[in-house]
Amino acid sequence: MNRLFKGVDPWVFWGSAVLIAGFVGWGLFAPESLGSVMKTALDFVIGNFGWSFILLAFGALALCVFLVIHPWGRTRLGPDDSRPEFGTFSWVSMMFAAGLGAGLLFYGIAEPVTHWSAPPHGLAEPQSEEAALTALRYTYFHWGFNGWAMYAVMGGAMAYFSFRKGLPTLVSATLTPIFGPDVTTKPIGRVVDGLAIVATLFGTATALGLNGLQLNSGLEYLFDVPKSNTVAVVIIIAVTGLFLVSATSGVEKGINFLANLGSFATIGLFLFFLVVGGSTVVVISNGIESIGDYVLQVFPMSLETGVGDEQWMAGWTIFYWAWWASWAPFVGMFVARISRGRTIREFVIGVVAAPTGFGFLWFAVVGGTGIQLQQDGKADILGSLATPELSLFTALDALPLPVISSALCVVLIALFFISGADAASVVMATMASRGSLAPSKIVVVVLGVLMGGIACAMLLVGGLVALQQAAVLGSVPFAVVLVLVAWSWVKALREEHREIAQAGKDGKDADERPEVLVAAPGGDA
Repeated sequence: MNRLFKGVDPWVFWGSAVLIAGFVGWGLFAPESLGSVMKTALDFVIGNFGWSFILLAFGALALCVFLVIHPWGRTRLGPDDSRPEFGTFSWVSMMFAAGLGAGLLFYGIAEPVTHWSAPPHGLAEPQSEEAALTALRYTYFHWGFNGWAMYAVMGGAMAYFSFRKGLPTLVSATLTPIFGPDVTTKPIGRVVDGLAIVATLFGTATALGLNGLQLNSGLEYLFDVPKSNTVAVVIIIAVTGLFLVSATSGVEKGINFLANLGSFATIGLFLFFLVVGGSTVVVISNGIESIGDYVLQVFPMSLETGVGDEQWMAGWTIFYWAWWASWAPFVGMFVARISRGRTIREFVIGVVAAPTGFGFLWFAVVGGTGIQLQQDGKADILGSLATPELSLFTALDALPLPVISSALCVVLIALFFISGADAASVVMATMASRGSLAPSKIVVVVLGVLMGGIACAMLLVGGLVALQQAAVLGSVPFAVVLVLVAWSWVKALREEHREIAQAGKDGKDADERPEVLVAAPGGDA
């Protein structure tokens, strides 16, 4: 047993595993009870602390802009002579698959059409041309700079403390400037790492649940497989087994291959919508205009609290910011692991801008095509919004080669399911193994099974609504941790550059300046 769990921090691993296992059991054996408790807790969080998620997303974006323009941005995530391990395309592909991927397929049609039919905050006449621009702008907003900025803050801090300061690859290690050099072994550090695992489990379970629902819709379209939460649960169990095989093959073999494959397939689907979607000129024109509107208005939008429209904010913006925050430890650690040697400026721009840029193009073309299909009466997308997982297949059914394109989407959803969950299970195992970059495979399997278990339990508790509630509630404690991580990273950067500046004033040579520790595999200095 000790050999199987070699290197594992028992308090972090077993504490988080038992807590989540209890939650899964509650959902499986008393779903109505859990559903009632979750609704009450969510109403309390949104009613009293919804504003904090808005400030969190705004603060993360503001910090990223600061790091890009400040001289600190030249600092490398590693020793000064280090260079990136992965090529740019593979680097962006892995980020894309881990942090965005399947969400584009689930919401690519559904969200823009929803906002077009009922514009946020009454900003436009429903189903008008102005509503189309507003719909795309708010879709970009929810999938754009703010969310990826949270990933950049978390991932940048972890890469900095791990590869430049020689600390373990753990969330708790980023808090060293606040709680001291031995924070990773202190109770507070272990609690932080446990919260990171719990947040990741809830956040990724939400994505897995959405994947399961959409895979069920695709199989219903292709093979008349009955559509129900029970069938979606069976699908999740089956695909969970596949991603565990991928996860235990290692990041370079499994995740890299699946991420690149998924990226190429997504580009192919994007080009399909662009070429055969119809109304190409209108779609591109609206896309360009709405992207410009978003870039100009992103900061005012980031501070919008939606007074008088609280229900919409809770169901969309606050849900998204909480969901992004719950994914921050997972995607943050993942992008940290693949970003050694890049400068902070290069890292932040790459993380915040590269996947977001493709997201703009995706929603402009795919979402714009969905709106046009509805306007032209070629597809009843509005009729599918009650079950948003159907929206993509409803749109594809109105385009050429519907069976082939739908089959491609089913494969693509499965790929993103596997690669995203693959990366998440490995990252959580690293968190539970004192930062080891080669965690025990049994730990990867246990946490992967628990992740699938949460998704299944939430589908049985209340389907899509329960999945969204789980994402928000799971993110609450980690939102506080994310603020502490940002503060700690800024404090460490300020101290490092103050020492360098002081060394320069004292007339020291570059070789005499304070040394930068280099992390060995597993996080040992």
